Amino acid sequence: MSTKNKTYPVSSLKGLTLYIAAGCLLLASCSKSFTDAKGALVGQPSGANFWKNATAAEAGRAVNAMYGNLRTWNNTAFAAIAVENTASDDAVKGSTSNDATFFNQYDNFTVDPSEGQLDGFWTGQYQNINFCNQVLDNVPNINMDGALKSRYLAEAKFVRAYSYFRLVRAFGNIPLVLKVPNSPETLNPKQSTPAQIYAAIEQDLTDAAGALPVSYGPSDVGRATKGAALALHAKVAMYQKKWTDVLNFTNQVIGLNVYDLFPDFYQEFRYANENSVESVFEIQCDYVPNNDDINNSQYSQVQGNRDAPQSAGWGFNVPTQNLVDEFEAGDPRLVGTVMMAGTTTPSGDNVPMPNAGAPDKYNMKSYVPFAIAALSPNQGCGQNVRVIRYAEVLLMNAEANNETGNSAAALVSLEKVRARARAKSDDPATDLPEVTTTDQGALRTAIYHERRVELAMENDRYFDVIRQGRAAAVFGPLGWKANKNEVWPIPQAEIDNSGSVLVQNTGY
Repeated sequence: MSTKNKTYPVSSLKGLTLYIAAGCLLLASCSKSFTDAKGALVGQPSGANFWKNATAAEAGRAVNAMYGNLRTWNNTAFAAIAVENTASDDAVKGSTSNDATFFNQYDNFTVDPSEGQLDGFWTGQYQNINFCNQVLDNVPNINMDGALKSRYLAEAKFVRAYSYFRLVRAFGNIPLVLKVPNSPETLNPKQSTPAQIYAAIEQDLTDAAGALPVSYGPSDVGRATKGAALALHAKVAMYQKKWTDVLNFTNQVIGLNVYDLFPDFYQEFRYANENSVESVFEIQCDYVPNNDDINNSQYSQVQGNRDAPQSAGWGFNVPTQNLVDEFEAGDPRLVGTVMMAGTTTPSGDNVPMPNAGAPDKYNMKSYVPFAIAALSPNQGCGQNVRVIRYAEVLLMNAEANNETGNSAAALVSLEKVRARARAKSDDPATDLPEVTTTDQGALRTAIYHERRVELAMENDRYFDVIRQGRAAAVFGPLGWKANKNEVWPIPQAEIDNSGSVLVQNTGY
């Protein structure tokens, strides 16, 4: 805990606060809606006074605020879990049957457009985008070091692209806002098509990769890098089945020679190994006593073991038996992914048997040792959120190689991921045997399996299965319907506030 429980310099992303009145000035509103009650887009330039005499220092604070917002409730807690993971076969609601029952609408695909987590997720992403747009509109006018200015703008484009990617895969047709709104039309924008959104995302990532550094010094660890922009671009291309682009971008990340697989899968997700050699991009969280602006992440808290002696969390978003059964015999990643009642974690916590109606499994990737979690007001608030790991880069590379007919290269990248896991198994000679098939279909199935067990509970499984074209088969028994559930409904509050400028998705 000693490495976490301290004050960090302003330039460090671990301890940054949500500068500028906790973000309200840059957001121009602390409303929970993308639009206000009159239909005006949140993000009107009421923060203009901040920028009148802006200096490089203010620009830096604005960029830090952009990062700080990534760890907030709507970005990492209930809204993100509901929209990005609960509907998958990896997870169910968790907690007790009568607690936060709205999660059931995502579990069984009966979600109503008025359900609040939809609007929370929408709001969180557009708040991120507004932070980025404030930076992109105003920093070019500041007289400051040119290289630093270029980097700030590239960081903003990366975060904007990340937020738009989360939005477009969740909702499909969404408003594309690339500047701070300053007219009636831009204050209440119409929706753009997914193709238009993806084009904007790819342009931002191209720009970002061209200007971001490969790495940073210790005080700036956690900022977007060239590798992060390339890796996210590969993921965006993968969702569009642009396999040649996926191959190009993942090969560039691999060619940077700055990333590797952390030797121990379980330990990769622990405090001591945040921002490790495997980290391509992760959201920086921290615990600093008596600083609510920093201690605001509830990512770990909402998923923590509710029956732990120290009350480690609330017990939502728990792994399914279906997920447990996906792991091959001897795969040590199971212990690194699923905390099971009646066992002892590798960190030494005895996991209690559940009280009546409580879960018997929890997300080990969000786990913070119970005694440490109890020290902070939001249990485990210092746990970083892993967004892109090098393992995913390798798996995207394997999938792209297989889809373009190069099974030999696909097997090389796939084997690197399996070999890391195998090395920590009880019997490396027999566990997790090397995949050798060169049949494209069989290899595709093997890669899909590997993505599931390697990336489980990291909020990708649901959208992975949809983009793979397998949702009807995999999620159909859970209630998923084709030509409807490929996307979630547009939040009804946003449609109402827009005066019906926004149009609801089909089937809702």
